[in-house]
Amino acid sequence: MRALASMYALTELAWIVDLWWEGLARHWRDAGLRDVPEASEEARDLYGLWLAPDLFFAQTCGYPLTHRLKGQVTLVATPCYSAPGCEGPTYRSFIVVREDSTIESLADLAGKTAGANGYDSQSGWNVLRRALAPVLNAPGAFPRIVETGAHRRSVAAVRAGDVDVAAIDCVTFALLRQAAPNEVEDLRVIAASERAPALPFITRKDIAPDDLERLREGLRAAMADPDLADVRRALLIRGVEILPDTAYERILEIEREADRLLAMPAEAR
Repeated sequence: MRALASMYALTELAWIVDLWWEGLARHWRDAGLRDVPEASEEARDLYGLWLAPDLFFAQTCGYPLTHRLKGQVTLVATPCYSAPGCEGPTYRSFIVVREDSTIESLADLAGKTAGANGYDSQSGWNVLRRALAPVLNAPGAFPRIVETGAHRRSVAAVRAGDVDVAAIDCVTFALLRQAAPNEVEDLRVIAASERAPALPFITRKDIAPDDLERLREGLRAAMADPDLADVRRALLIRGVEILPDTAYERILEIEREADRLLAMPAEAR
């Protein structure tokens, strides 16, 4: 069986993520689950992992969940984070520039260059399109996009001046403030994106209903375990909610809103 404990596994926090996995695994075994993986994998071939027939548990992004993974995996739960920008089981992105940049608002991004972790990212791309669509309405105004491969690389690209702006997942931003403050201390937030459900926990498509409930039972137990309180605090995890699949349709709505605005004549936006 295969697993990925967190999409927020910063190198500096890897040992804490390992402790979190140990706690989760213990509670899943207590809930009666067998074949619990001994360790969480590193985030490399994500789609290969997410679509694996022996997927035990993983975290993904809401955009893949509503696109390439749609109908191919089972939604387990949605985490709640304590990072600024989060509310209940929702999160948002912060649109950031260098502290010394002359950019003050989204309208100032016309003709600039933006960093995006990937075109299948809700927090790095989908919300950036939606934020810029209504304000950058002149021909050629939308920024040139540089695909960085990761939020942390987008942060580095902004700091280095390789790009002018990036949309950064607010949980990533908060974890960097905590684990590597020098990487974000000279950045400035100029806007916050639309909210959407946070990065979901998933499992394989054909999981037995009883095993799905045991997964959720163990997850709830780990969230309530006082021995894991410091681990949860370090990872900014404060709880979990069971949302319906339809909650993630908000991501599709954001995509459609951006498409509609970008398709409109400039004078009508």
